[in-house]
Amino acid sequence: MSFLTRRLAFGLIATAALVVPALPASAQTKLKFAHVYEASEPYHKWALWAGEEFSKRTNGKYAIEVFPASSLGKESDINEGLSLGTVDMIYTGQLFAGRAYGPLAIGGAPYMFRDFAHWDAFRKSDLFKELGQGYEKRTGHQVVSLTYYGERHVTANKDITKPEDMKGLKIRVPDAPLYAMFPKAVGANPTPIAFAEVYLALSQGVVDAQENPLVTIQAKKFHEVQKNIVLTGHITDALLTIVSGGTMKRLTPDEQKILSEILSQAADNCTNDIVKMEKDLVDWFKGEGKNVVAVDRKPFREAVVKMHLGSDATWDKAVYDRLQAIQSRTN
Repeated sequence: MSFLTRRLAFGLIATAALVVPALPASAQTKLKFAHVYEASEPYHKWALWAGEEFSKRTNGKYAIEVFPASSLGKESDINEGLSLGTVDMIYTGQLFAGRAYGPLAIGGAPYMFRDFAHWDAFRKSDLFKELGQGYEKRTGHQVVSLTYYGERHVTANKDITKPEDMKGLKIRVPDAPLYAMFPKAVGANPTPIAFAEVYLALSQGVVDAQENPLVTIQAKKFHEVQKNIVLTGHITDALLTIVSGGTMKRLTPDEQKILSEILSQAADNCTNDIVKMEKDLVDWFKGEGKNVVAVDRKPFREAVVKMHLGSDATWDKAVYDRLQAIQSRTN
């Protein structure tokens, strides 16, 4: 080997030695955030924002990829994914998370809250923190925030003004048992169907009705195949943001704090968006020619409340009484 060749070889080795150690420092860890909602909805917008913020505040060490519209599976799948390691964080309904820890489902039960202010006080309460801790003890996964999903209302092609009008109505509900509490209380026939399949089921007459917040009804275009929007407001619903325990363990304590702060801020911002949209959408649906029915909610509520501590309840009386005793906060 000539002197020039040796110098070239040593030069390449030295260069490689300088380059190789730099690779781990520049490598980016990708985290998966999954949910079943449309990319057009505020939940997705604020999940994207959270991903960008976490990347910024960790100097690009992490990238959060957000997968909307059931692209990583239906809601039960992404809940399982937290333990399987296929997802790092999710939005999920309280009744789905309640399959793993029953008391956590109480916030998703029908007519559990007096109004939005009662719900807002609950999400900031010690009771909600304790329920999250119970879920974490059971599953290892961490509940970091609660985002307002909206009041759930019934849509149908049948006219509905009172509970008796729902007798025998075949109504789609999410595939979590407690979603059947309201339909059963009013004599309807609850039919679990995956979220991504609801529009088709309605258009083909597989079910007669469904129930969701106004924001979701618009985003999923359910109003295209349903004549009436009946403002039952039977569930003041919310989405938990849950981070996999395995993912949290891979983060440093500072990174865990940053992620939790960002996801909590995203929940607050998204909640504000949903509240505003709910106020505007009644007139929007009327403008679309829909029959928006403001029913007397009292008889619907009375049919359900007597089931709150019945056989379907996954919480005890102590938890129920604590929730009902929470006082709404006023500005």
